[in-house]
Amino acid sequence: MTGGRSEPSAGEVPQPPVAWAGVRHGCLAAGDWVRLTDAKGRRHNIRLGAGEQFFTSKGSIEHDDLIGGPEGVVVTSSKGTQYLAFRPLLSEYVVSMPRGAAVVYPKDAAQILTSADIFPGAHVVEAGAGSGSLSAYLLRAVGPNGRVSSYERRADFAEIARRNVEQLYGGEHPAWQLSVADLTEALPASTDRDVDRVVLDLLAPWECVDVVADALTPGGIVCAYVATTTQLARVVETLRVHGGFTEPHAWETMVRGWHVEGLAVRPEHSMVGHTAFLVTARRMAPGQSPPTRRRRPAPGSYGPDYTGPRPAESRDGPATSA
Repeated sequence: MTGGRSEPSAGEVPQPPVAWAGVRHGCLAAGDWVRLTDAKGRRHNIRLGAGEQFFTSKGSIEHDDLIGGPEGVVVTSSKGTQYLAFRPLLSEYVVSMPRGAAVVYPKDAAQILTSADIFPGAHVVEAGAGSGSLSAYLLRAVGPNGRVSSYERRADFAEIARRNVEQLYGGEHPAWQLSVADLTEALPASTDRDVDRVVLDLLAPWECVDVVADALTPGGIVCAYVATTTQLARVVETLRVHGGFTEPHAWETMVRGWHVEGLAVRPEHSMVGHTAFLVTARRMAPGQSPPTRRRRPAPGSYGPDYTGPRPAESRDGPATSA
């Protein structure tokens, strides 16, 4: 067997393995999703169907005018408005698909994939599948030979995520296992052991640190995605006090476009600002702890008003567990 397929017989053209990338090529066909964009940047996502029409205030568009032709064309509505027609990119799909929970936006998904070093064939545990946005990115990154084990507490969110991911990939992705369960209860009893990466998109990711540490392989990476500064502080301090992880790294990203037209080169008036904070740390080998930080915390950092976990080097109070 080669790549999951039998060896081709004499005279048979070898077929490449299925990439499961969620990308379609060739002429547009009934059932394909298409993004229509007008001259002002207004976007509409439609699913093509033979004999169907798409209606806007700018007129109607015949689906048959697109079916059978290439993407990257200009189609004109019945009232003369022109639209660009392309299949949506993954970054466009995830922000327009149906959602229950808020989605992980493309700028944060890109940071997670790179900073958590998600690689083809990786075994990744995801806690908090939400609407399936990050699941889609992780599955493309690990490929059909990897494994993404997603845990979602809410059955309604899990169903939305399943529909969105299967719509993108055209069926059940062979690398995906979606469970309706609480990670802290289900992970210890699962087959997800010696995993390469864990991504936590939860309200209280610090509650999962112990079970994550048990599941991660030495050198593996945990990445937490949190929305507020209080969550950020709690998860960083919990990872720090645990002792089995490297010093956590915390950051956020902001994206600002630029207007470029002749001599008028300036920042756009709007930008994608804060969406979430990200935290990463690497798992130490069993019995090993990172070197103690030599830099003392700022005075008052762990004063009487601080109620969270205290690292051993804190000078404002005794160390505590998470």
